[in-house]
Amino acid sequence: MYIISTIRDYNNFFIKFFFSFCILYFGTQIIIGLTVPNGYYSSFIVNYFNYPAVLRLYIFKGTGLLVSFFGFETFSKDLYHISFSQGRGIHLVYSCLGYGLLSCWIAFVFANNGNLLFKLKWLLIGCLIIWLLNIFRISFLLFALNLHWPLFLTAGHHLIFNIIVYIVIIWMMSRFNRSVIISPINR
Repeated sequence: MYIISTIRDYNNFFIKFFFSFCILYFGTQIIIGLTVPNGYYSSFIVNYFNYPAVLRLYIFKGTGLLVSFFGFETFSKDLYHISFSQGRGIHLVYSCLGYGLLSCWIAFVFANNGNLLFKLKWLLIGCLIIWLLNIFRISFLLFALNLHWPLFLTAGHHLIFNIIVYIVIIWMMSRFNRSVIISPINR
């Protein structure tokens, strides 16, 4: 009987994880498709549900703050570009926002055990960590581009970033599971 309930628990987890990930990931792609002017543009979605633009804005603000600690200023000529004020910049496309990584983390927390407050705490901490890692990556790319670090410019920075963040997500998952097991209050 224990084995059957364990299998049922795993099945419930994977079903909840799969569907919530799909809703988050593909829902974000739908939102992106409805917010770009050359697609199926919806001014309602742009005005009320354009969270990818908000995410990009806060990546830019965080990058600007981090870079300013090293004596440089950033400039954004539009919603997609960030550069040093007197230097070169990068184009931040939608795949650079990390919404796939965020979708994975959010789906994991949602599908798992724990009360609402416990899950909300882990959700916010994990999303903040992923967002900060993305800010470090964008800042590092700006420095590499402007200070002429060719080794870092030729590397597949997007793939390297994804690998690093998925390692961090796996570590956060293990910490989450350990805290659920240790504290039965969170169930």
